[in-house]
Amino acid sequence: MTDSRPPRQHVDPVATAPPDGDEDPSRDAEAITTRQRSQLQLVALRFVRHRAAMVSLFVFVLIVAFAFIGPHLWEWDHTVSRDIPSSQPPSWEHPFGTTSAGNDVFAQVMRGTQKSLQVAFTVGALTVIIGALWGTIAGYYRGKVDAVMMRIVDVLLIIPLLVLVVAIAGSARGGTTWWAVALIIGLFGWTTAARVVRGVVLSLREQEFVEASKAMGASDARIIFTHLLPNAAGPIIVAGTLAIALAILAEAGLSFLGFGIQPPDTSLGLLVERARTAARTRPWLFYPPGFMIVLIALTINFIGDGLRDALDPRQTTMRR
Repeated sequence: MTDSRPPRQHVDPVATAPPDGDEDPSRDAEAITTRQRSQLQLVALRFVRHRAAMVSLFVFVLIVAFAFIGPHLWEWDHTVSRDIPSSQPPSWEHPFGTTSAGNDVFAQVMRGTQKSLQVAFTVGALTVIIGALWGTIAGYYRGKVDAVMMRIVDVLLIIPLLVLVVAIAGSARGGTTWWAVALIIGLFGWTTAARVVRGVVLSLREQEFVEASKAMGASDARIIFTHLLPNAAGPIIVAGTLAIALAILAEAGLSFLGFGIQPPDTSLGLLVERARTAARTRPWLFYPPGFMIVLIALTINFIGDGLRDALDPRQTTMRR
């Protein structure tokens, strides 16, 4: 029985190779689609490709514009006016309706969002500064320094934040301003961020680049600020964004309990507290500030997720 398959042909690799000066098209394509980018460009590209973060950033920019630019463009302000009819439902002139005292709710929500955002940004800055430095120092030096610093954090964590803030703000009741509320929340709200950063630094300090810096004679301050803090930027940013979201909720809770921002000024939490009995009869007083609180917290959380992924040092390559 004979084999019907055609005989194999010998292929000369030299003969089939592309002539001199020609390159493999696939390599050309790879060379075109791959290029070196700076670390900042990589972070920006990874953040842009995070759809939820980009949508949230766009919405958050609109919220900030609504809070800080809107009051200058709107006809009414958050105070009582005789020209505003009382207890009117939403209309073209008053999109969120009016209160029984003669306030434009749309203007009140703008003012309340502004004050709540001011509190949140201040708390976020204090959380990042205090928590990052505290956790980095504790994780870098370890030993007795770490033990003492973390025991202080543990004591603060045992006591609920809201109880601490209420106890301190209660002594200033009747004169609490937005910056006082932000300072009180920020000075006691950095502990979680400190523990997170400490755990990251405990891992980073064992890396080769830290050992190399020590061998080259770098000071502890240089190692902390040049190597450890930048490499822990991801968890720090996430902790900061979470602190901003929690500050919005904490301020709302304090104002709801009567220990936050006081009249004649207003905040989102204070607006919700004043409208709690009218949630069914006049829902336009209750739901707009409540919805704004939820919207701000959600957008900040999604932005934090996008920044965390973008700052992930394990993602070192990026295609166009």
